[in-house]
Amino acid sequence: MEKIKVLSVVGPTASGKTALGVYLAEQLNGEVVSCDSMQIYKGMDVATAKPTVEEMHGIPHHLIDFVDPSDSYSVARYVEDAQHVIDDIVSRGKLPIIVGGTGLYVDSLLGGISFSDQPENEGTRVKLTLEAEKFGNLYMHQRLTEIDPEYAKTLHPNNVGRVIRAIEIFELTGKTMSQQLAESKVIPSQYSAVTIGIDFNDRQALYDRINLRVDLMLENGILEEAKQFYSMHDAKTSAQAIGCKEFLAYFSGEKSLEECVEHLKMQTRRYAKRQLTWFRRNAETHWLYRDSFESFETLCKSAKNIAIENL
Repeated sequence: MEKIKVLSVVGPTASGKTALGVYLAEQLNGEVVSCDSMQIYKGMDVATAKPTVEEMHGIPHHLIDFVDPSDSYSVARYVEDAQHVIDDIVSRGKLPIIVGGTGLYVDSLLGGISFSDQPENEGTRVKLTLEAEKFGNLYMHQRLTEIDPEYAKTLHPNNVGRVIRAIEIFELTGKTMSQQLAESKVIPSQYSAVTIGIDFNDRQALYDRINLRVDLMLENGILEEAKQFYSMHDAKTSAQAIGCKEFLAYFSGEKSLEECVEHLKMQTRRYAKRQLTWFRRNAETHWLYRDSFESFETLCKSAKNIAIENL
């Protein structure tokens, strides 16, 4: 059976994945399939840096803004939804372009992972949730790191819903999430993927872009968005998006706005570092170093050439 050709654009937050994905879709008759575990949720447009209508340039973007924030959403559901979207795109003679920074989603979709049933226990979940409320997100993330360091690297400490879920699965089965995923890799991937990654030779150049993005988020109304979101939703997973959780201390009066902004910048920089660590594991990725190009346009043209040569 001939494999389905797809193009994948990965990299850390604020590196330019969205713009590159749109450019490639314009040049190669493609449509974008988002691979971001937080952009799936309705609302939180500024906090999750969803592409605006202007940024999309008329290119269809799939799997953005379609899940209610109060709903839980798993990587297994993402893979199923993405497969349906890709089949539809291909049926119309277009190229699916996977764009996003959630490494687990990318690898699960393109790696042919078939998910085994994972048990749930409400009592265990409640116990762990209470533990998180008492000791904090960092404590729970450290617990997961001791149990399953590989999977813990893929999660932001504020993503407490998924941290708790991973600990719950370990307590119920004695197997880590990494083991579960490894054992699930039993079906050959149906995709022939070319992956292009964006990085920087000078890490500070990336960090400067992250800091600027946070400043722009403030100008674009992230405070109002976060306040409205928390007033409307009791969400365990979606509310952990970087950009929302960090302002709770400001809303409660515990910290100044400046302190929360600096904390957000620091957390986002750390997240970017973890993203790069994850994506670096794929030896077949074609890496483009943004600060090696005289302009972003030349980087885009190089990415197009890589895609044409390898698809």
